[in-house]
Amino acid sequence: MPVRRLDPILVDRIAAGEVVERPASAVKELVENALDAGAARIDVAIEAGGRRLIRVVDDGCGMSADDLSLAVERHATSKIPDGDLTAIATLGFRGEALPSIAAVADVTIDTRALGAEVGAQIRVEAGEKRPMRASNWPKGTRIEVRDLFAATPARLKFLKSERTETAAVVDVVKRLAMANPSVRFGFAGDSGQMFDYAGCGSESAGRARRVAQALGEDFAANAVALEAERSGFRLTGIAGLPTFHRANAQMQYVYVNGRPVRDKLFAGAVRAAYLDFLAHDRHPALALFLECDPRAVDVNVHPAKAEVRFSDPGLVRGLVVGALKEALASALHRSADAPTRAALDVLAARARGAGSFSTSFGERPRLSYDWDPRRSPNAPTGFAEAPQAAFDIGAPSADARPSRAAPAETDAEAPLGAARAQIHETYVVAQTRDGLVIVDQHAAHERLVYEKLKAQRAQNGVARQLLLIPSVVELDDVRLDALLPALPQLAELGLVLEPFGPGAVLVRESPAILGDIDHARLVADIADLLAEDGDARALTRRLDAVLATFACHHSVRAGRRLTAEEMNALLREMEKTPGSGQCNHGRPTYIELKLADIEKLFGRM
Repeated sequence: MPVRRLDPILVDRIAAGEVVERPASAVKELVENALDAGAARIDVAIEAGGRRLIRVVDDGCGMSADDLSLAVERHATSKIPDGDLTAIATLGFRGEALPSIAAVADVTIDTRALGAEVGAQIRVEAGEKRPMRASNWPKGTRIEVRDLFAATPARLKFLKSERTETAAVVDVVKRLAMANPSVRFGFAGDSGQMFDYAGCGSESAGRARRVAQALGEDFAANAVALEAERSGFRLTGIAGLPTFHRANAQMQYVYVNGRPVRDKLFAGAVRAAYLDFLAHDRHPALALFLECDPRAVDVNVHPAKAEVRFSDPGLVRGLVVGALKEALASALHRSADAPTRAALDVLAARARGAGSFSTSFGERPRLSYDWDPRRSPNAPTGFAEAPQAAFDIGAPSADARPSRAAPAETDAEAPLGAARAQIHETYVVAQTRDGLVIVDQHAAHERLVYEKLKAQRAQNGVARQLLLIPSVVELDDVRLDALLPALPQLAELGLVLEPFGPGAVLVRESPAILGDIDHARLVADIADLLAEDGDARALTRRLDAVLATFACHHSVRAGRRLTAEEMNALLREMEKTPGSGQCNHGRPTYIELKLADIEKLFGRM
């Protein structure tokens, strides 16, 4: 078969398959063009998830009639004036967006350049250009895309539901709005206006306000700011606290020179930075903005410009990991208020249920939980007993007695307050200046021990103690094979093991900070960790996970009664330890209830 040149309209439709994957892709390209035109306000409207209509209106610089006629031609752009692809300073530059969209839809463009006496209008239907017409459009540009993929109906069956496509468009507009806080963004769907973000300014405070507009006040209240710079790369942004996590990575927004990207380098760096704080199946929420010389990054490696390539990826990854870890460390004991809100919701629901019992005769009250009357302290066990014996329910499982000595003034004014009681030998209750704090003693102490072990390892190595009587630990072949190659690395962490015949190892020394622990259980857990990884060499990449196992075995167990001095010492240590707001598994170590919230539960407000 002879070689032939493809029809131009067919070429445009092929390009559309790369550039216009779904309605959200078309919206992204059109909004980026509006931003490159210097718009101060951009309004986006869609119908039927973008399939029936996409309208983007901006107040940018507009185009002349000649520029408009050329803009719908392939590879025609005003964004590379000198043809240098190594120094791209705009969002769009390929010159494929408009002709690709016009090849698979009905596109009408109204525009008017600054200072022009009259505007211009052009219509392109399924790749066919119509004659240019004069327009009374006042300023900027309006682009209407109707019947997307009408020229290629086979593409329609690959689209999702209208709700899903609308959500994708909303996400695209939000991502671009967050990168341009000085621009006002409006969005309308089938149900009407969905959001309208007022311009916030381009300074850091304006960016923080825009992030709060797009991601909600909850995110802004449970995040920390970060800023770092290294070798010409500057990173700013807002990182969510580890306890403000999500089931997926949809709330991770990353920008390079104002361009939203989804890049594996950043995804890996974020996972590494939060590795100590989150469970493997949870994801943090954050917004990162990286600025650098355009020559240090290649944005021309993906048709939709969703991926980038750096001249020094190791430098960028180190910058991201270091900045995130430093920001999380600055939060110290802070924990997200999401667990507190969840607890308040449960308490409020139970309070409403307790107050909704029916008092009509002949109808039994409906309880919201199962209740055994035999468990009531008022249920007598026999008439022959002394009267007070019927109310004897045994010793309380909480040391709620008031302290004989008033708490120190510094404790009462501290962020986590002064310890008042220990409930069920598991939870420490402390009184703060404006509420109370409930601390999970095991989870909190586990984090404190873990951070101390990491500090020891980073400074002089983990201190270790010689066992008076070595402990023999028996293991099956699989776990033993995974453990033996890692013995040198474990020795660096303070755990000295030796092979002891077939199917066993001997524990000679253990980390001094752990004290007297169950060495057999500790070694078995570490062997399980290594066997699950499947590669003993990966231990060097999982030293923190081994230290976390150490910490879990040494930490104060639930069920241990603490003295007032021990409880207050735990609180003070939490306040000065980075990451103490969550345990090594990503669970919160404490929740804080404000006095105002408690008063609401009792109807006092």
